Amino acid sequence: MVSDKMNFHFGEMKIMRILVTGGAGYIGSMLVPKILGQGHEVTVIDNFSYKQNSLLDLCYHPNFEIIRGDVRDLGLMKKLLIKSDFIIPLACLTGAPRCEQDPQSAQSINFESIAWLLKNRSREQKIIFPTTNSGYGVGEKDIYCDEKSPLRPISLYGRLKVQIEEEILSQGDAITFRFATVFGASPRMRLDLLVNDFVYRAFKDRFIVLFEGSFKRNYLSIHDATDAFLFAMENFDKMKNEAFNVGLDDANLSKIELCQLIQNIIPQFYFTESSVGKDPDQRNYIISNKKIARLGFKAKIPLSAGINELLRAYQIVQKNEHTNLV
Repeated sequence: MVSDKMNFHFGEMKIMRILVTGGAGYIGSMLVPKILGQGHEVTVIDNFSYKQNSLLDLCYHPNFEIIRGDVRDLGLMKKLLIKSDFIIPLACLTGAPRCEQDPQSAQSINFESIAWLLKNRSREQKIIFPTTNSGYGVGEKDIYCDEKSPLRPISLYGRLKVQIEEEILSQGDAITFRFATVFGASPRMRLDLLVNDFVYRAFKDRFIVLFEGSFKRNYLSIHDATDAFLFAMENFDKMKNEAFNVGLDDANLSKIELCQLIQNIIPQFYFTESSVGKDPDQRNYIISNKKIARLGFKAKIPLSAGINELLRAYQIVQKNEHTNLV
């Protein structure tokens, strides 16, 4: 069922009802205020499994509804789904270590709950889904991965993301984002993300030992990541039924290059590479973001700005309070 408010407009956009699952998480805590700022109505369902209180500052807002619940509660989800125009499924066991810790929950949350949404939504209901560019696994040296490159995930997390993205796109009326490794501060902070982790170590310990420092990834500010959702809502018809890489064009960096950038800002930071040992995360690739750029979206916040943002944040947060592992 489509909201009767679709006939009204806020600025240039129709006022929509948006369902955000996992909306109190790292990305959702930054995204939901932006959607509300566009004049839309937002319903968030989250189980608050990390005991976060990241959406408290939105409770005054008349267009904000918050439900403490689980996306696997299908009776509850059916009630929430029926009144939504857009669905943004963020509920997820995020990251390879967390999925390896609890593979059954990873399967039920990261795949089955979203497959249920696909089966039970109406054709008028649109989905914007954040997958991950970790699905590229191990790329070929000096060859950029674009949206036509083969997907070769090397973790349960990556495999589930690739599988559900295929289901989403095959059913239509959906957009998926293959986000680069996200960095930056959020009310529901995560310090297990690579940039966030490295900057914290530089801030707190002043040193780090790298394993396989030549391995490369692409990076993306959480501010640009959340802006991508707004861009997709505004340009849905031009983008629908496609996957898009989203990352910084100048941030296809190795771990050594990332540490050098951090060292430019924190001169006391020391790093070295171990000749013995293996990184449990074997991802290694470079990414092209040209497809979404051709439509008018370009990530803007450089890594250097993100590092300075994190340094300010680390005056506040403590690492043992902000992880996805339990």
